[in-house]
Amino acid sequence: MIKSMTGFGRGEIENDILKVGIEMKSVNHRYCEIVLRMPRSLNVLEDRIKRVIQQKVARGRVDVYINMELCGPGRVTVKVDETLAASYLQTCRELQARLGVSGEITISELMHLSGVFSLEEAGEDAQQWWPALEAALQAALDGLMAMRVREGRQLAADISERAARITAHVKEIEQRSPVVVEEYRDRLRQRLKELLDSGAMDPARLDTEVVIFAERSNIAEEVTRLKSHLEQLAGCLGIEAPVGRKLDFLLQEMNREINTIASKSSDLAISRTVVEVKSELEKIREQVQNIE
Repeated sequence: MIKSMTGFGRGEIENDILKVGIEMKSVNHRYCEIVLRMPRSLNVLEDRIKRVIQQKVARGRVDVYINMELCGPGRVTVKVDETLAASYLQTCRELQARLGVSGEITISELMHLSGVFSLEEAGEDAQQWWPALEAALQAALDGLMAMRVREGRQLAADISERAARITAHVKEIEQRSPVVVEEYRDRLRQRLKELLDSGAMDPARLDTEVVIFAERSNIAEEVTRLKSHLEQLAGCLGIEAPVGRKLDFLLQEMNREINTIASKSSDLAISRTVVEVKSELEKIREQVQNIE
């Protein structure tokens, strides 16, 4: 079954050392593009994360948002910059001496000076986070793919319905084509009678003109190719592999064939049917832009 390129998924995992939340969304794109937004501490795992996603996503832009919070005791420590504190203290004492200001500088006052005390997360090996990260990633990816499959079914149903209409229109064109030649023969016969004073006409001349018209307006090859393309389109809708590009190519070919039919035919009924076919092809083309 075909898949849409649009989807969304979320995954969350929490254990003794960390809590991970991952959201990913995908939209149309010509190729597979994965954009990660995550803490810098996870940069070492970037390639591994992308490989997991590429195993299931062939086309589309996938934006991945990763939030991670370390848990457990000892994850945050207090860091003291003693050199900076001593510099603050020395500067304050020198200022007291120059200005003649009395008083003692307390530790409480030093604590509030910028940069003396800071909180620092304990360093961890990013590789230890991978099992939890991978579990959250797979959960988000499963949700994303489930939505892409659901939308793919809807797209396939809509395309199948429109393809059926096109097939019916092509059959109308095929049935109308020989009638057009006969109607042309009748019109030409009437015109020749009107032009010839004697009322006599040359049957050979009439047949020659009809043959020339029939050859010039022959659309049998175009109709045959259109039918073949429609059969291939129907077959693609049931394939598991990505078929978006193939469908796009088939639509280009069908547009080419129907345009050729339009240029060859001067029949009003066929021209109207061609307009209906082109309208359906354009709607299918819009849908195909969202197929993986």
